[in-house]
Amino acid sequence: MTNRKISNAAPCLSIASLLCLFLVSAFCGCAVDNGNAGAGGWISLFNGENLDGWKVKITGYELGDNYGNTFRVEDGVLKVSYDQYDKFDGKFGHLFYEEKFSRYRMRLEYRFVRDQSPGGPGWAFRNSGIMIHGQSPESMRKDQDFPVSIEVQLLGGNGKDKRSTGNLCTPGTHVVMDDELVTRHCTSSRSETYHGDQWVTMEIEVHGDSVIKHIINGQVVLEYERPQLDEKDPDAQKLIVNDNKILHEGSISLQAESHPVEFRKVEILPLEE
Repeated sequence: MTNRKISNAAPCLSIASLLCLFLVSAFCGCAVDNGNAGAGGWISLFNGENLDGWKVKITGYELGDNYGNTFRVEDGVLKVSYDQYDKFDGKFGHLFYEEKFSRYRMRLEYRFVRDQSPGGPGWAFRNSGIMIHGQSPESMRKDQDFPVSIEVQLLGGNGKDKRSTGNLCTPGTHVVMDDELVTRHCTSSRSETYHGDQWVTMEIEVHGDSVIKHIINGQVVLEYERPQLDEKDPDAQKLIVNDNKILHEGSISLQAESHPVEFRKVEILPLEE
């Protein structure tokens, strides 16, 4: 009789535990390894040693082909470099984390260094970005320049002129601001200008298909909501299922747009909501 009671109780506890884990996973919207969790529950996505957990996609090349060793890790820093390029020639690159995310807070430090690659477009001077709510790298065309996504644009100053960072760009997407659909490609933030090679802290607070905030050095510089696919964009059209255009999750990737840039302390904090 005692053995029967014990055996009946064990499955109940196991089911409860599994249900708890399932609910936590659903709230977080991600599947990162909590073994990397640090203070406050922040989880490191970049191990400081190599690109494990990340996938490279460069325009014109197959997924996984890291042309010219564009993305690399040196001295604990994730670098986007062009020293093995003769000419940029439209080789836009993105480094995708292997999991997708929905509700989270992400933070990293970035800085622009050295000179732009020869052949890089003028608008890409000290220009990079963090793509969120993006399509998977597997779903991109071989010659596709940018994933359909929400871009948190990172810009550096030229030493004299004002130039905000933490801006919004929308390749294949739209957002809502002040209850109005925003269809322009880029929207400037309220940030300061950051010249030279100083490290800047970028944070992104994402609430699924609701509010998204851009935060620079602790200050909210831009806010919007209801990220959605642009039904007029050919690449976005392929991602619309059952007429549902609203984005509530997606990939995260770091950009390579012809100017050398460095990233460190790439972390994410899942939000339970």
